[in-house]
Amino acid sequence: MRTHILTLAAILTLGAAHAATAAPDPAMADMKGMAMPASATKTGKGVGVITEIDAKAGALTIKHGPIPSLGWPAMTMGFHVKSPAMLKGLKVGQKIGFDANQGSGLPEITAIRTPSRST
Repeated sequence: MRTHILTLAAILTLGAAHAATAAPDPAMADMKGMAMPASATKTGKGVGVITEIDAKAGALTIKHGPIPSLGWPAMTMGFHVKSPAMLKGLKVGQKIGFDANQGSGLPEITAIRTPSRST
């Protein structure tokens, strides 16, 4: 009986671990092979094209080139913005330059550069 209980506990533990990894966030789907620092916040500058704007969540999805200072290859990924006001005037398909911080969780855009603005 004890063996059955231990086997059941192992199966449930493995099932829970699989469920936690089975449905990744679509905004993070293209982030494989990306270096993610464990504790320190790193910063970098990137250039990319906006593929999605979620004003309600204060987030952008950007298809960007490599960002060597963060160890990121070219990819499409989601970012939070430091301030929702940063989204004003942006459009899907627009090319931008941006500054990003990577700590734990979703990266954060701290500045956006377009031909018409510098922040």
